[in-house]
This record gives sequence, C-alpha cells and structure tokens, in this order.
Amino acid sequence: ITVVTWNVGTAMPPNDVTSLLHLNTGETNDVDMIAIGLQEVNSKINKRLKDALFTDQWSELFMDVLSPFHFILVSTVRMQGVILLVFAKYYHLPFLQDIQTDCTRTGLGGYWGNKGGVSVRLSIFGHMVCFLNCHLPAHLEKAEQRKEDFATILHMQQFEGRVANGILDHDLVFWFGDLNFRIESLDICFVKYAIDSNVLSQLWEKDQLNIAKSTWPVLRGFQEGPLNFPPTFKFDVGTNKYDSSAKKRKPAWTDRILWKIKSPSTGLEASGRRPSRGVLSVSQLCYCSHMEYTVSDHKPVAAIFAVQFTSKVDKPPVEIYVADEWSRPEQAVVRYKMAVGFHRSSWDWIGLYRVGFRHPKDYVSYVWARSDDGERCLEKQLCAQVMFSEEALPKGNGEYILAYYSNTSSSIAGVTEPFQISLPRSEEGSSPTDSSGSSSEEDDSTLVLLAPKSRSPSPGKMKRHRSRSPSLAKFQGLILRPSSWDRGMSRSPSPQSRRGLPRDIPTIHVPQKELGQAANSPEGSSFYQTVQEHGGPRCVSTDSPLARADPRNLGLLPALRLEMIDQALGRRHENMDQGYYPCRRMSPTSPPGSRTSPKEGCSP
Repeated sequence: ITVVTWNVGTAMPPNDVTSLLHLNTGETNDVDMIAIGLQEVNSKINKRLKDALFTDQWSELFMDVLSPFHFILVSTVRMQGVILLVFAKYYHLPFLQDIQTDCTRTGLGGYWGNKGGVSVRLSIFGHMVCFLNCHLPAHLEKAEQRKEDFATILHMQQFEGRVANGILDHDLVFWFGDLNFRIESLDICFVKYAIDSNVLSQLWEKDQLNIAKSTWPVLRGFQEGPLNFPPTFKFDVGTNKYDSSAKKRKPAWTDRILWKIKSPSTGLEASGRRPSRGVLSVSQLCYCSHMEYTVSDHKPVAAIFAVQFTSKVDKPPVEIYVADEWSRPEQAVVRYKMAVGFHRSSWDWIGLYRVGFRHPKDYVSYVWARSDDGERCLEKQLCAQVMFSEEALPKGNGEYILAYYSNTSSSIAGVTEPFQISLPRSEEGSSPTDSSGSSSEEDDSTLVLLAPKSRSPSPGKMKRHRSRSPSLAKFQGLILRPSSWDRGMSRSPSPQSRRGLPRDIPTIHVPQKELGQAANSPEGSSFYQTVQEHGGPRCVSTDSPLARADPRNLGLLPALRLEMIDQALGRRHENMDQGYYPCRRMSPTSPPGSRTSPKEGCSP
C-alpha cells in the first residue's frame, strides 16, 4: 500500500506525478493500493462550483496517470480543500467491500471545513482498514489545539455496520496529512544548520509529534518511520529554498504518515496473537519526501507499506464467466454466479470496460443483471445468464473487462480477466446534408455547452424531460436549442441509444428585450420561429438568421446552446442598411432561398 500526502497550497497540478507515486520504479508492480491525501486544494467559490459539475483537476490528473497501470478509483471524499482518493488494482475490486466515507470539520469551531479530517474505510480481503487524511491547525503554539481537533475527529466519525464503527475499531488505520506539528525550543539558525549538515536526528527529540506520541493518550499505539528526509515546510514556491520572506518561518516536518494496528484482546497481548483473525503485520518499506515538486510551499511525502494477513477472503461475491474472444455478436453472452449471502438487487448491472478504465462508472456499455430466474440461481447456486445486444458492443479490436456492479454496496462485486473483442467496423456513410458551407455562417461568439455523458451506476433511474435548471426562460437574451433528449434519444448512455436526428429541429427564441424598431419591422413581427405543414414533410420557417438548425452542429450528447441576441441583431441591421433582408430558411434539407430586396416583394 502506497500512501501520499501533499499540501498543494491552492496550486494547479504539475504535469507529471509519476515519481511521486513511484511509478517509474519496479515497486509499482508490487503495489496493490494507493491512498492520496491532499490539503489546501483550491476551494474558492468559482472553483467549487466547477468541481461540483466536473471532476476536480487533481483527481483527474491522478486517474489519468494511474489508469495505464491498472489502478481504478475505489472511493473519494472531499471537504472543501481536503481530498482523499483511494485506488486499487482492478482485480482486487471484488475483495474491497463495505466502502464508506466520512468527514469532520474543525475550522471555526466546527463550522468551517478548511481544517478537519476526511476518511475512507473499507474491508480489504475481510480485514477492516481505514485511511484518514487530516489538516490540523497551524502555528507552533497550537499543539494543544491539534490534539483536541484530532480527538474530535476520532470521536465524531462513525460508520455503519456490525464491526469497526469508530476509526480506532479498524484492524489497521493509516493517519496522514498536513498535521502541522513544529520543532520546539531550537532557533531557526540551528534548525537550518542541522538540515544543511544532514544531522536531522538532532531535531527529532524536539519535534512536537514525537513528543506527543509518548505523552498523549489519544496517540497511543501510532507508529511512524524515521524522519530521514529534510523538513517539508516552508519553502519559497518554485524553489527548494526555505522561507525567505519577512516571517522566516522555521522549517518543520508538518507533513506526516503514521499507522496503527488494532490492539490485541485482553490476555493475548503478551503472545502477540489475535483471536480468529491471526497476526496482522505492517512493514514500512519507504518513507521519503519529494523535493522535485515546487508548485507549493510544502513538499509531498510518500510511504510504501507491506501489509500481511494470515488469512483472506479469496472468493469474490460474484464470479463472471465469459469466452476468451467475442468475434461475433452472438458470442456476447455473460454467465455469472452469485455467492451465498450476496444481496442482489434489480438495479445491479454488468458493465463492459476497456482495459485501463479509470473508475466504476467509466464503462463502454452495460446490461442489466436481471435474469428471470435470478433468485432461483442465487438460492441453488446456479449460473444466471445475460447477453449484450449487437448495438451495445464496441466495433473494432480491443481488450475489455466485464465487471458486476452491485447497487446495494455501490461497488464492483466481480470482474473478469481481460478478453478480446474483434467485431467488424460498420461502414459509416456520409450524409448528403453534411456540407461545410453552413459552418461559415456560425458566429464565432456562439457558446455551446455540452453536458458530459451520463455514467450513472443506475442508468435506468434517469428521467426524461426533468429539468434541474432554474427556469431558463427568465435569462434574457438567450436562444435555447433542444437537447438530445428532446430529440428522442434513449435514456441509456450505451451506444445502442444513438439514433438518427429528426430532420426538422425547432428552435425556441427568448427575446432579450423589446426589440424597438426591429420588432416593429416586417421581419421583427414574426420573430418567433413557426412550424408549418405543407401537406408533405414538415418545413421549419425561420425568420431570424440566428435560427440555423444544422444537424452537423447538433451532437449526440445533451446540449444547451447559448447565443446573445444583441450581436446577431447588429448583423441584421447591417444587412438592412445594405438594402436586402435575409430570406427564410426552410428545413435543413430544403434549397436555400436567394436574397431579395423588399422592393421585389419578398416577405421576410
């Protein structure tokens, strides 16, 4: 298990974090899990709003870097600027169960989350493990406040279930973060001399955390490796030089990683044995800082642990059986067997993932695990069977993985080994309406907002025509074009839901204000677009150059198209001044009309 802590000081992520995660060494092949704790991630209101809609940049970076090494995001929790991410190799996912998260605010008396702790707890091969990332109060004189805040976090965080309700009830606890403990008594000159002379041991006995481990009852049992790396705070940003500002803060080991093994039961302490679970041993293989990262005034710290259990759960909740290769659609049959005691749900599903996927919602397609005889198969330990439709299968060659997602536990309960899909690519004919002529007519200032693909673990719960936005018609000066749902797309995010677009695409115009002379003009009097029937195919009559419904510009994803009317009206008035009016555009497939002046009797 690799554990990383980094106070990023609201900085943007660096381009490369491979050395921080020890991905450029042979150690990566042996690492099964990675826990990353960040503090002081930019949490200003504009960033928080963006991060609420999209994944934050730091999480995206770590997922992008780790996915090629087959690490999948197991769980994440964020409290303002404090983030915790837990990754694991994909083949361990079925053995990581009972995943829960919690957070505790301690800033401003418990009302503000700039300080506090976030945690992810889970069962790893049947053993309860908790990762706790904390950001404690700063400054030398706040040692007692740090102790109180840590005690508050331990007391407040409680988990559901029959075992390990509190943090210290877990078999193994990793505690890390910007703990903000400082070096007492020694002046800054001596501290810097010890660092430059590489006699760091002379600073250890004055380190507040080392002192607290022997005097504070709340820290009893926590262990830490030797501090053989220079203090990680405080540096001038962009350099490896300690604070040169007017404050000249004393260097300190503020960023730490500790662990604690649950104490044996009474009577077994002398023998070192634990009932039923056997001996759990933890060895720290590496504990170091990374001076090469200079985006923050803190240096990141990493530790690698070897955790050994005497027993483990070796049978996944769901076993999935699949052929080695799918070369024909009829081979896309999935058989699965659920273990005794598994809590199945009608919302469980089986996802198809490309090798190198980033998280459980990053699937290519899915099929509901709703076998008609599912209950009987579970009761009699028989294999159930489902099949992917041809439209849901990816075309071409590639390696894929199947995973059973349990809605009850919100985690993956079974995975397969990688297998091959080799299906012929469908011939993609070009549409006669796909011309480049209309693209030049688009205003460069047009803003198109594309919503991301839905990756909901329960795709069937999506509802149509249920807007969550506050009355978009009240925003003046916007033109709303229909979303893909309004154009008849399936709710399913899988490929089979992609259907052709209708040939007639209405547009709703929301006027910015009274249009004055333009509104009173012949073309302004019919400003809103109308839909007419001419006995045959529907024709869309557009009275404004703004209403250009070109199917090339309408993606398959749900889209909201925003255009400001003022700029377009300015172009309209320029056309009027030149002595001609834009004539009506019919449906996208109808021949465009010619420009006719009002003297020729053209009705705009």
